[in-house]
Amino acid sequence: MKRILLLHFLMLATALAFAQKPVLKGKVVDATGQPMIGASIAEKSTNNGTVADVDGNFQLSPISAEPILVISFIGYKKIEVTPQDLDKPIAMEESNILQQVVVLGSRSLNRSVTDTPAPIDVIDIKEVTSKTGQLDVNQLLQFAAPSFNSNRQTGSDGTDHVDPASLRGLGPDQTLVLINGKRRHQSSLVNIFGTRGRGNTGTDLNAIPAAAIERIEILRDGAAAQYGSDAIAGVINIILKTSTNTLDINANSGVYQAKYRFDDKKFDGLNYNFNANYGIKVGKEGFVNLTGDYNFRDHTNRANTNPDELSRRQFGDPKIVNASLYLNSQFQLGAKSQFYLFGGTNKRDGDAYAWTRFADDDRNIPAIYPNGFDPLIKTKINDNSIAIGVRSLLGSWDFDVSNTFGANKFHYFVKNTLNTSLGAQSPTSFDAGGFQLSQNTINLGLSKFYKQTLAGLNIAFGAEYRMENYKIFAGEEKSWKSYEAGVPPGSQGFPGFQPGDEIKAKRSNIGAYFDTEVDFTKKFMMGAALRYENYSDFGGTLNGKLSARFKASEAFMLRGTLSTGFRAPSLPQINFNSTITNFIGGQPVEVLIARNGSAVTKALGIPALKQETSKNASLGFTMRPNSTFSLTVDAYLVKVKDRIVLTGQFADDDDQIGDILKGLNVGKAQFFTNAVSTTTKGLDVIMTNRNNLGGGYLTTTLAANFNKLTIDAINTSEKLAGKEDTYFDLREQYFLRASAPPSKINLTFDYQIKKFSTVVRFVRFGKVELADWNYDMKENDIYTPKIVTDLSFNYRFAKSLGLTLGGNNIFNVYPDRSSPFNTESGGAWDPVQMGFNGAFWYVKLNLKF
Repeated sequence: MKRILLLHFLMLATALAFAQKPVLKGKVVDATGQPMIGASIAEKSTNNGTVADVDGNFQLSPISAEPILVISFIGYKKIEVTPQDLDKPIAMEESNILQQVVVLGSRSLNRSVTDTPAPIDVIDIKEVTSKTGQLDVNQLLQFAAPSFNSNRQTGSDGTDHVDPASLRGLGPDQTLVLINGKRRHQSSLVNIFGTRGRGNTGTDLNAIPAAAIERIEILRDGAAAQYGSDAIAGVINIILKTSTNTLDINANSGVYQAKYRFDDKKFDGLNYNFNANYGIKVGKEGFVNLTGDYNFRDHTNRANTNPDELSRRQFGDPKIVNASLYLNSQFQLGAKSQFYLFGGTNKRDGDAYAWTRFADDDRNIPAIYPNGFDPLIKTKINDNSIAIGVRSLLGSWDFDVSNTFGANKFHYFVKNTLNTSLGAQSPTSFDAGGFQLSQNTINLGLSKFYKQTLAGLNIAFGAEYRMENYKIFAGEEKSWKSYEAGVPPGSQGFPGFQPGDEIKAKRSNIGAYFDTEVDFTKKFMMGAALRYENYSDFGGTLNGKLSARFKASEAFMLRGTLSTGFRAPSLPQINFNSTITNFIGGQPVEVLIARNGSAVTKALGIPALKQETSKNASLGFTMRPNSTFSLTVDAYLVKVKDRIVLTGQFADDDDQIGDILKGLNVGKAQFFTNAVSTTTKGLDVIMTNRNNLGGGYLTTTLAANFNKLTIDAINTSEKLAGKEDTYFDLREQYFLRASAPPSKINLTFDYQIKKFSTVVRFVRFGKVELADWNYDMKENDIYTPKIVTDLSFNYRFAKSLGLTLGGNNIFNVYPDRSSPFNTESGGAWDPVQMGFNGAFWYVKLNLKF
């Protein structure tokens, strides 16, 4: 840590030592020469920006060596200019259609990203994908944004196929995802077994191809009062591409360097990706942009770490085949209106390892598998979405009405397995059933900017109506039934859903919001938001937010927020249930995850699920002492009450509730409940320096997140009082605290000279401690801090041809090994943020026409 702090000061001293480059100055006017007060000026593909003052003047210290400035104002055409264009006033032309600038965290269309009072990261996907080896959105963000965390899972059933992802160490379902500013539907999967985010749902970011994305905005601040449920930790807004008249084709391939395998194979986990993007202009200002993407990821296997402690013969990444088609478009409707349509379809086939059944296992049938077997859990996931809407100018008001529909279906199959109760006649593959979730959102928003009120006043208000449907469908009978008393039922590895598990559920909610921002002076602004929502299944909630920003100078700005938030329990959390029938003493006994409101949960006094609530606070500053250096520091505090978790299993031999379970013919039961309250404290630091070096320019970025989660309370029901150790046991507590490492530090050097560029990146993952199956605090699974090193070389042979060669984790660093008998996953490592596949070597080819 001392070395990291020293590096901070060295970077600052180096930046200050360089002579300042000239500050860009300009003036923005309308067609008649009148100043455009509050016009937004942003440096393209950066967080850098400002607004025009009462005389239309602005000044900006660029970050880029060759900056392009994007100037926008509501009702006027967005334009791009270079420094050479600033020698005379920039005249803006009224638009025939509304040109809306989406700025996450603000409903003022005249505010740049850097002008908001909350911290926002803007990630240029083209820049990231061309210089790094990650191929999917989760992994791109894992290494690009320090507050973002995503773990690949193995041996955790459905979660092997959808990576849980979160901000600031909170739950996967406590981050709201938007596409083009519209709410994205969640996955139908609720994380259950052997996984981070257990008991949580989340959004499947990998269903959206990186090739379709122009940029990703990450609001690192609670925003439920602005955007509604799920935004406790923050908001991720994915902006789709709008480019036209360019065919962009990419071919990517890579493999992992294997260190632990049964055989002598040196490489595995082949990844390859092909994608293409093309857009066409429609009329003067409309467009249609299409993206096709195909991604293949093969198994890795890291089971052979210690032959004397072998719990699984196959342990590693699942095989995934992911195909997507995405559309983004807009069309002119009259003089001041536009129609937009975007969305896409994603189809994913997965193939994940389940735990090994060795030859002498009671669940094995030697006549079928003389050497035992390794079940494979297969999934077919279909994800579809479409959004349509109209933006218009109604007088001086910006008007936006839209309808967004999304659906996610998860269908399980199991192969290389058997139903033990069927003996040697058992099939070896089964249809195990599954679940699906759909969501339809109708949204109406209006906003108006009063440029003559003080230094600018923005008022926005609107309403939203959302409908959700969820269902579970059963698998074939042989996937769940036992045909012989006393013999385990169903398909090994993943027993199917039973007809008794089937359910159809729906709900609706309606919300209304009011949002205002006022610039009292050029230096000081405040914002306030209020949102009320009412859900048909648990009632209403009211949340608010206050924010402020003070520009002490062009080089220094203070910012802070206070807010309350909420997250509604998802339909899968309320309604998910699964049943396994075991035979005890020759009698069938149910082992189940009981849905909220079922006979079991009612008998045990488990209350109906309600919303999680939060209190958020953030305070930070930004500093730009010269044109090449920037520093942002933001501290945050998030207190969450009534977090929803999945409890441990309560058995029918329990001294207090055993008789209740026996009376219901239930052997073991667990359930979802609002059981835990937590406090998360953290600090985000992002430092960037860019200077000329040897005929090119070097960009140095240090981005760090420091994070600590504490568990404040575990609340049981009256009948389960005193049973906190089962309700939310020590292992679960450690899993929750390790949702993010206590620190993640990313140091990147990006050097570019003419057609050549190279990137060196060091990512340090802090210590992670997990309680293992021994429940021995002296022998926890300890993962000490590790640094992974990435290196890439990029050369642009011509405008139409580029090539990248590189490696992630080039020194083949692995987490500390643990005992496979005691880890959650049954391998030598639990799912930790740095991964356990080792080095990844890749090549990328880009073609443009």
